[in-house]
Amino acid sequence: MSKTLLRSAVALSAIALVPATTAALAAVDASTYKELDQFMSVFERVRGEYVDTVDDKTLIKGAIDGMLTSLDPHSSYLDARDFQQLRTQTEGNYGGLGLSVTLEDGVVKVIAPTEDTPAARAGIKAGDYITHIDKKLIYGGTLDEAVDQMRGAPGAPITVTVVRVGQEKPFDVTMRREIIELKPVKWEIRDRVGVININTFSKATGENVLAAIAAIDKATGGRPLGYIVDMRSNPGGLLDQAIEVSDAFLDQGEVVSQRGRRKGDIERYYAKPGDAAHGLPMIVLVDSGSASASEIVAGALQDHRRAIVMGERSFGKGSVQTLLPLTEQSALRLTTARYFTPSGKSVQEGGIRPDIAVPQLSDPDYKERPRFREADLQRHLVNEAVAKDDVLEDDGAKPDPRFTDTAESLKKRGITDFQLHYAVQTIARLSRAGGAPAAAGGGAR
Repeated sequence: MSKTLLRSAVALSAIALVPATTAALAAVDASTYKELDQFMSVFERVRGEYVDTVDDKTLIKGAIDGMLTSLDPHSSYLDARDFQQLRTQTEGNYGGLGLSVTLEDGVVKVIAPTEDTPAARAGIKAGDYITHIDKKLIYGGTLDEAVDQMRGAPGAPITVTVVRVGQEKPFDVTMRREIIELKPVKWEIRDRVGVININTFSKATGENVLAAIAAIDKATGGRPLGYIVDMRSNPGGLLDQAIEVSDAFLDQGEVVSQRGRRKGDIERYYAKPGDAAHGLPMIVLVDSGSASASEIVAGALQDHRRAIVMGERSFGKGSVQTLLPLTEQSALRLTTARYFTPSGKSVQEGGIRPDIAVPQLSDPDYKERPRFREADLQRHLVNEAVAKDDVLEDDGAKPDPRFTDTAESLKKRGITDFQLHYAVQTIARLSRAGGAPAAAGGGAR
């Protein structure tokens, strides 16, 4: 504590040596000190008079959390436990269900299940609400408490109670926890079309995408018809990996720019020469669960007219978080910039709009299932260029006569993923026509 006070004293001394440039600045400083005095007064009252004894560490952490919560949904304080969770998200494995969740008005809400995990196989869907864990109500608790209860030893059973829009009653889903291995990239070949499924942007994603392209090229004898990059329900991850993935398919040009609070605080990132996919036709699949780094890749390939973006409007998270270390075991995750696609568009709130909107017809309740996006979060950053109503209109409000199949009719034909099926067919048509994708929006080169 003495070192902290010493640093504060030095800082105050330095401020005292600099004359105030305006009376307004001095007034602001005086007002700030009054607010800090009030904070200390509240701190002492709670510390001395609250019904139960509360340690100082808990009170101070609560105050920091409250300050950051007032900013935006993505700024937060990371203690030792949170640090470990962050490492898990980007590097490690854990015993759990494979769910990405948030807290909405005291209720745990599913953002998206991770592919090929207990939650995904049990049919948990984006937009579901989890009200009970093993028959115990979790309403009103913290998100960390809910996550801790869902994680556990591999093989251990768990029952969650789900409330789903369109279903009359809540229903129970029983699963067994597994080791959730965060495999960032998987690939397969469908009718000579290379399908690259990117589940997250962790530290090896870019390298794994290049390896997938090489493996597809080898498996098809160097003659794939094209590529589908599937980033549906991908919550994002590391910025440098989004740049590497975009660079794998671009030969030149800007990938993304990030802009801070000051006018000149702009960083731009560019693709290096060499398209690993050799200019073959490409489709990028996104949905309402595709966020952040996924949107950087989709926006870059769309703006450069390198790929057709297909599926649903993406999540709309256009902000950059910087990890600022405080101590060896704590850090500040602070929103420090907005990112922009090569054409200068921010996806904040509005998301990436697909060139071809393709509904997931193989999902029987796709029309009723709510889409949860950045614009639904409390205190989300406002897009500096106001998003128009037609950008934020309800998904599927205007039915497309091309998409009249039902989940039942598709199942009879053996089609379990209509969006992917439609993308494969589109690549085949583009290949027969001998053309590269030209339907993407934007115009950056």
